[in-house]
Amino acid sequence: MDRTAGQKRAAHAFLYPPLEPFDQRMLEVGQGHRLYVEQSGHPQGAPVVVLHGGPGGGSNPAMRRYFDPAHYRIILFDQRGCGRSRPHASVEANTTPHLIADIEAIRETLGVRNWFVFGGSWGATLALLYAQAHPGRVRHLILRGVFLAMREELKWFYGGGAGLFFPDLWADFCRPIPEAERGDLIGAYHRRLFSGDWATEARHGRIWAQWENALASVDHDGPLGEAPPDYARAFARLENHYFKHDSFLDCDGQILRDRHRIEDIPASIVQGRMDMICPPISAWRLADGWTMADLRMVPAAGHALSEPGITAELVRVMNRLRE
Repeated sequence: MDRTAGQKRAAHAFLYPPLEPFDQRMLEVGQGHRLYVEQSGHPQGAPVVVLHGGPGGGSNPAMRRYFDPAHYRIILFDQRGCGRSRPHASVEANTTPHLIADIEAIRETLGVRNWFVFGGSWGATLALLYAQAHPGRVRHLILRGVFLAMREELKWFYGGGAGLFFPDLWADFCRPIPEAERGDLIGAYHRRLFSGDWATEARHGRIWAQWENALASVDHDGPLGEAPPDYARAFARLENHYFKHDSFLDCDGQILRDRHRIEDIPASIVQGRMDMICPPISAWRLADGWTMADLRMVPAAGHALSEPGITAELVRVMNRLRE
C-alpha cells in the first residue's frame, strides 16, 4: 500500500460516519441575500458553528464528520454568494461586517446562547473577527490553517513567494495575464473575473481556483481535476473581491491588534507545518503570548482540512471538548 492511500484510509478512520441534517432552511439576512443553513447531530447537543473557507468555498457535508453526532449540534451554512446561498456569485452587500452580522443572525434565529466556533483558513479569519465582535457568544475557538487577512500573506501567495516552491504551477497562474499587469495579479484577475462576460469570468475563475487547490495538500504535486465552472467562478469572484478590498478590515493587522478582546476565550489552533497557502508564521503570531491558546503544529501536513494529521488533531480536539 502506498503512503497516500494509507494516509487517506487513516484519515477516514478518524471521522464520524456520514449523517443527514435534521433541519435545512434558507434564511433571509437582508440586502437581497438568502443563506443556506443546516443542522445535524444532536438537536439538544452542544452547538458548534462551522465557518467554511474561501471566501466563497461553501460548506460541504464532509464537514459534519469532525463532530460526535451524539454530543454536538452541528450548524453549517453557506456564506453570502456561494454554495446554496443566493444570489450566487454576488458581491453586492458582501463584506466582512455583513458576514459577521449573518453569523449573529443565525445564532439568534436558532436560539443558541453561545457556541463553539470552528473555522479553517478564511473560516479561521471569520471566526476570530466574529469572536472579537461578540466575545460573549463564543465558548471556544477551534482554528485550522490560520489566515490573518494581512497584506504580507496575500503577497506570499499572489506575489511569488509560494511560486518559488511551485514554479511550474506559478507559471500557469501567471500565463493568462500580460507581463505588464503581473505586478498586481489580484488586480489583474479582478478585471477579468468582473468583466461581465461569463465565459471570461469562468475561465479565469478556474485558473484562480486551480492555483490554490494544487497547493492545499502535501500529497499532491501538480494540478488537480478542474472544478465545475459555476463553482470556480463564484469561488474566485468572492475570494478576489475580498482580497482586492483588504478583506474589508479597518487596518492591516486588525486581528492581531484586537487580540486582547478574545484572550479570555480558550482556543485550539491546528496548523500544518508545511502549509504553503497559509504559512505557520501567522498561527504562531496569533498564539504567541495568548495563554488560553493551544497551538498544535502538525508535521508533514499542509493546508487542507482533509490532511490526515489535520483531521486526526481536529477530531481529537473536538472529542476532548466533549468532556
